[in-house]
Amino acid sequence: MHPPLAAEHTPSTAPTADTAVFLHGLGGWTHNWAALIALLRDSVHCLALDLPGHGRSAPPADGITVRHQAEAVADHLTRTGHRRVHLVGNSLGGLTALHLAAQRPEAVATLTLLAPVLPALPPPQAARAALLALPGAPRLYARLLAARSPDRQLDDLYRLIYADPRRVRPEQRAAEARERLRRSVLPHAPRMLPEGMRAVVRSSLHRGAASPWRQAGRITAPTLLVYGREDRLVPFRLAPRAYAAFRDARLLTLPDTGHVAMQEHPAAVAAAFRALLADADRAARPVATPGDRAVPPVPARSTGPGRPVRVPPG
Repeated sequence: MHPPLAAEHTPSTAPTADTAVFLHGLGGWTHNWAALIALLRDSVHCLALDLPGHGRSAPPADGITVRHQAEAVADHLTRTGHRRVHLVGNSLGGLTALHLAAQRPEAVATLTLLAPVLPALPPPQAARAALLALPGAPRLYARLLAARSPDRQLDDLYRLIYADPRRVRPEQRAAEARERLRRSVLPHAPRMLPEGMRAVVRSSLHRGAASPWRQAGRITAPTLLVYGREDRLVPFRLAPRAYAAFRDARLLTLPDTGHVAMQEHPAAVAAAFRALLADADRAARPVATPGDRAVPPVPARSTGPGRPVRVPPG
């Protein structure tokens, strides 16, 4: 069993609601989901997890890998009694969610992936970030961080992951500044980003059944894919390929959106997520037999490869 993960639980206003589990991206933490959770708590119980080595979760003993992260999430859900959840992941958290859904299909009711880092030729900024996977990168990265003030670090981050950094809310920036200051004294913190980049690179080299693209084809859970047209880390051109790879997919594409759609346009993501849950609920209802008074279910919005769901930014 993996060590317990730090978590933020937000109960739903509907006591009998299902649970949604949120997995942040590389370098992120539970607070990345705050804006989206505030909109979804009327529909689902919300459980945001700090992945190993991130936020307040202990660092992994053997370094970050996608498989170990997925196992840590699965162990946490088993330990806390969550048998079947709506799984939501962003970036590396999306890749972790994909792996978990492929390996533990019985545990995942629906899957929502926001800019998942599926294998592809990266755009220039992502290619530069991938250099952190090289040997010696943790020491170099630590020196670079030491040379930049916390404010400069945040400015660099927002320019990378937002289409328009001016959308960052003051309270969000203040919370993330405090978190970066807390992390700055943790001995394992400087190596987490390079180790995470190595995990992404190793995952992209997998072939056969272990390939993320092959895993996507095995997933049977209704899936929502969210891509920002201005994403500097995950190329938007991957959206059609990802849409075709999953068996039961919906695609939400957002203009003027970067790598973190749940922070930039949470209302649009929340609307598409609710539509996904409604589709899954209709598909799960038993079909009425002759003589029954039950109303037959409305056909799911997408079958087979699915058809796009596009919601304008909120």
